[in-house]
Amino acid sequence: MLDVCLLGCGGMMPLPYRWLTSLMVRYNGSTVLIDCGEGTQIAIREKGWSFKPIDVICFTHFHGDHISGLPGLLLTMGNAERTKPLTLIGPKGLERVVRALRVVAPELPFPIEYIELSEKQQTIDILGLSIDAFRVQHNVVCYGYRIRLRRQGRFDAIRAKELGIPVQYWNLLQKGNVITDGDVSYTPDMVLGPERRGLTITYCTDTRPVPVIEEYARNSDLFICEGMYGEEDKLSKAKEHKHMTFYEAAELARQAQPGTLWLTHYSPSLVHPEQYLQKVQEIFPATELGRDGKTVQLDFEDA
Repeated sequence: MLDVCLLGCGGMMPLPYRWLTSLMVRYNGSTVLIDCGEGTQIAIREKGWSFKPIDVICFTHFHGDHISGLPGLLLTMGNAERTKPLTLIGPKGLERVVRALRVVAPELPFPIEYIELSEKQQTIDILGLSIDAFRVQHNVVCYGYRIRLRRQGRFDAIRAKELGIPVQYWNLLQKGNVITDGDVSYTPDMVLGPERRGLTITYCTDTRPVPVIEEYARNSDLFICEGMYGEEDKLSKAKEHKHMTFYEAAELARQAQPGTLWLTHYSPSLVHPEQYLQKVQEIFPATELGRDGKTVQLDFEDA
């Protein structure tokens, strides 16, 4: 199960009615945050979720509306007496950028570990999740992210009995452990079926619609995608500044066929995104407007 909250849905600058785009994903007592613009702390407080279990923060790129809230968040986490390490993931140069921002937060009671993305496509396995980073097309180096909760195959008790595996080892094998009993070894593949469908969230902002987005969003349970502009006459502006319109995001979703599309990263000039939803749903019917605090709980198909 994954708890997902779009903390804010705005781009460029926070507004009194719209926080900057940031995503929070909770799993098994830990939290992954994607982007941390100005006001992210307030958005977390408004949601009623906690700073304490944030173990990973991923950054799409280093524009201020995606990273400028980090120093304050680090201070808040430090004031909460956090001591366990915090992992930051982002484009090459991440450590240099964060160290510069930490001029106002020089002393923290916890270590920061950095994972700098150097490849166009890269996977990090952490917290029991697989985080896939993929390079998109903005006017600076920018990545989208896919978060996958993999699900192992079903345990085959009949097979375990046939192989004579002692019952006390069954639970350990289900958890992926290799068991050695004297001269005999038991491995999970001996008693587990093929991997089952897990849960997948794909997130991207600040980009033109490029094929790699469709590739990573394909069959995702939830696809959260930038829709900077709802006005059809803003296409040329979107192209100039390397952003997307609602309709381009919906076309990506039509090709990728996720369970649901949430639009986000609205321009400050986009006051009433709901005016454009009907036309967007003609392209991809399962489109929803992102809003601050929008939340969903994703469960396995047979849960």
